Amino acid sequence: MTEPPRPPGAGDPGSYPPEPTLPGSPSAAEPPTAPLSGAPDPAGYPPAGGYPPPTGDQPPSGGYPPPGGYPPPGGYPPGGPTGGYPTGGAFGGPGGGYANNEDKTWALVAHFGGAAGMIISGGVLGWVAPLVAMLARGSQSPTVRAHAVAALNFQLIWSIVGLVGWVLSCILIGFIGVGAAIILGAVFGILAGIKANEGSLYRYPLSANLVK
Repeated sequence: MTEPPRPPGAGDPGSYPPEPTLPGSPSAAEPPTAPLSGAPDPAGYPPAGGYPPPTGDQPPSGGYPPPGGYPPPGGYPPGGPTGGYPTGGAFGGPGGGYANNEDKTWALVAHFGGAAGMIISGGVLGWVAPLVAMLARGSQSPTVRAHAVAALNFQLIWSIVGLVGWVLSCILIGFIGVGAAIILGAVFGILAGIKANEGSLYRYPLSANLVK
C-alpha cells in the first residue's frame, strides 16, 4: 500500500516540532556567559583554578589570618618577631645580665662571700666580702655595685645583730641573736647568690638602706 501524502513541513516519522523559545531566555545555540571575575558561578563553586591568593595585608577568603598574624607593611625589622628577641638578664647585658664574666664573678663574691663570712666568723663579718666587691669593681660596673650594695646592706644589719648577741652572750639570751644572724645571713646570702648566677638582682628581706 502507498502512504497518504503528508502535510507540508512534516518530518520523519516520530519527530516533533521544536519547542518555541520565550522572549529573553537564552537560546540553546548560544554558549553560556562566564561569570564576572572573582564571583562564584551559578552553581556556587569558585572559578576554575580557585581564588587568587591574598595580596598585601588582606585576609584570605576564609577570614582567618595565617599563623603568627600578618606582617606589618614593609616586613618585620631586624631582631623582630621573626629574628628573635634580644637576650639578657635583669640588667640587659649578655650572659644572663652581665657585661662580662668578671662582673658575674664579683657579684657572686658579694653574695656567697657574705654568706660564708657569716658562717666562719660566727655572724659578725658577713659584710666584708660585699664591701670588697663594691670597692674592687663597683666603680667600674653598675651591675656589680647593685649586687654588692644589696648584699652589704643586709649583711651589715645582721652582723650588728650578731655582734650584739655576742656581747649579751653572758646572759645566754645573746646566743639567740647570734644564731639568727648566722642562719639568716647564710641562707639569704646563698639565695641571693643563686639569683645572681641567673642574672637577677635579689631583694634581701629584713634589710635597710645603710649604703647607697
